[in-house]
Amino acid sequence: MLRIEDIDFTRCKPEFTSQMIEDLTWAGILFDGQIMYQSQRTALYQAALDELIVMGVLYPCFCTRKQVSEHTINPKSSQLDTYPQTCLGLNKSEQDFRKQNESFSWRLNSRRVQNILGDNLFWLDDQQTKHPFSISDDIGDVIIGRKDIQYSYHLAVVVDDAAQGITHIIRGEDLRTSTPVHRVLQLLLGYDSPLYVHHKLIQDEQGARLAKSKGSPSLKSLRDAGLSQQDIFERIKKASLS
Repeated sequence: MLRIEDIDFTRCKPEFTSQMIEDLTWAGILFDGQIMYQSQRTALYQAALDELIVMGVLYPCFCTRKQVSEHTINPKSSQLDTYPQTCLGLNKSEQDFRKQNESFSWRLNSRRVQNILGDNLFWLDDQQTKHPFSISDDIGDVIIGRKDIQYSYHLAVVVDDAAQGITHIIRGEDLRTSTPVHRVLQLLLGYDSPLYVHHKLIQDEQGARLAKSKGSPSLKSLRDAGLSQQDIFERIKKASLS
């Protein structure tokens, strides 16, 4: 199945989607059924967000990025989000007043979630091996509803994984720290949890990961340079073994 994760309108452009589909077709990678576009599923993400709000496991945060960076607790913490819970103590009347006049995000109330789910949490890999994690130590008060695009990557993919019946998730090592967040959301929303595998990233000659923002070589650029489909596959195989 092909899913286009395009809710972040600040970075996602239609030309990127068209190029990706063209690249997949050229590489002979086919998919079944209709393409799923996250930008067409926002009502489902809003419903999930509302459910979490009603459960009392989210709270509004009015802090700017600058304010968060200036008051972040231990920056060397293993927490995915080291937000110092500045807005956690606001009472409801103050929250309601500020929501009418300020932009805000929705953060996970890690204390409340820990009380609900406990501390004995884990996710499973493809060998059914348990990978334990702690909400307070590994997650923190992570953003679930963003200020700008309303829904975080975490929320959208968890909703879509459940809707599509995804059983195995194979993704880069750079997303390993996100997996506990997704497991927590699955537990809160009553979803089944897939098995997870995190692979090494293909890197450039300097050891940095490939990224559009850095102008890293794309499939199109390699194809335009005369490389064949087999050449590309051999390069990927070589990189994966190194």
